[in-house]
Amino acid sequence: MTLTVHHLNSSRSHRVLWLLEELGVPYQIERYQRDPKTWLAPPELRRVHPLGRSPVITDGEHTVAESGAITEYVIDTYGNGRLRPAAGTPARLKYTYWLHYAEGSAMPPLVLKFIFGRLGGPPVPALLRPLARAIGAGAQQSYIDPQLALHLKFWDDSLAQDPWFAGPEFSAADIQMSFPLEAAQARAGAPLGAHVLTYLERIRARPAYQRALACGGSLSLPS
Repeated sequence: MTLTVHHLNSSRSHRVLWLLEELGVPYQIERYQRDPKTWLAPPELRRVHPLGRSPVITDGEHTVAESGAITEYVIDTYGNGRLRPAAGTPARLKYTYWLHYAEGSAMPPLVLKFIFGRLGGPPVPALLRPLARAIGAGAQQSYIDPQLALHLKFWDDSLAQDPWFAGPEFSAADIQMSFPLEAAQARAGAPLGAHVLTYLERIRARPAYQRALACGGSLSLPS
């Protein structure tokens, strides 16, 4: 049975398509569209996983959700030693760190930036929007933006030492880290460092990345 990617447009599931393209794993796509007003996933995804979120894959009797868990499953099942440094090496330790850092530490301030940046618009009632905008701006200025600046510098400093996050070789950790970097470019409100920008150019030039875009559609993230 062919692995199925339950793909939501402009979402983290782009990374799953990219990973499968890098490994040459056959797959099929079930497509879902976000609500253009709320940016939420459609309720149909709950038929696949109770949380109704993407990414999620089905592979035979297995249903796997969460980007990091999907990456580990795909690498364990289909990787044959590819896209993951050897166990017991410094590169493997870096790989494991960045694989989990991407969602555990990098994405929360970016999600907060998105949420608080939208406080001044619908569905907030018109009379309350000035207050909501003030609350959103205050939260961004006092907490979210300083946190983002810290992470952006961390990424740039790391990529100044090595061309890829786990070291000298491209790995699945780079695929996992791609979404926070692309989200930051869309909404961080601060310029990305030179090493991060060069890195984004390199990943976007990879043929497998381009094939994932061709299959899943453009990765257009809201600011």
